[in-house]
Amino acid sequence: MTSQPVPNETVIVLPSNVITFSQVEKPEPTNQGQDSLKKRLQAEVKVIGTVQILCGMMVLSFGIMLASASFSPNFTQVTSTLLNSAYPFIGPFFFIISGSLSIATEKRLTKLLVHSSLAGSILSALFALVGFILLSVNLAALNPASLQCELDKRNMPTRLLLSYDDYNSPYTTDCYKAKASLAGTLSLMLICTLLEFCLAVLTAVLRWKQTLSDFPGVCFSCLTVTPVPRDDS
Repeated sequence: MTSQPVPNETVIVLPSNVITFSQVEKPEPTNQGQDSLKKRLQAEVKVIGTVQILCGMMVLSFGIMLASASFSPNFTQVTSTLLNSAYPFIGPFFFIISGSLSIATEKRLTKLLVHSSLAGSILSALFALVGFILLSVNLAALNPASLQCELDKRNMPTRLLLSYDDYNSPYTTDCYKAKASLAGTLSLMLICTLLEFCLAVLTAVLRWKQTLSDFPGVCFSCLTVTPVPRDDS
């Protein structure tokens, strides 16, 4: 009995129009991640707006202290430039407005509020830049003013010096204390101003991107992609 050869491979030919491969549908991404990210960004923007308001209130408070305090003529010349520029009063006003607009925009997103927040952030950044320059100049002028104050105090007659001390507090007559107090006040104002500048620039960039994404001129989501027919011939 002879054994017939068994083929090693079996080839099955099927028409191409019969075979259909079912593709596994990929799960559509849920919006939970986007919603959580949006809520997180809204919370961060609210925090930024709150910090801007606090910076404005602190700069305003220090400005009122400088305007109401009395110093020797040497230090008065230093602070007069800052007070005459009205930065300690106008700058904080824009800081508070910018922070309030940021918080209001996150609560109610409208085109008017977004554009208003963008304009307020730009103005706030500009005033913060001007204030940073003024405060830096005033801090640099403290050392010459303190040296001149010491020279004037040494050259002043003892009788006039005692009578001057009788009618003025040691805070105004002591050059070292006056310099230390002014340096601390101006330094805190400088820190708040620099922080406000960074936050205002960040908010302006976010609002600018938001105007381009949320209020675009062309509805990119309405665009559809038309498949190109394939020529099998």
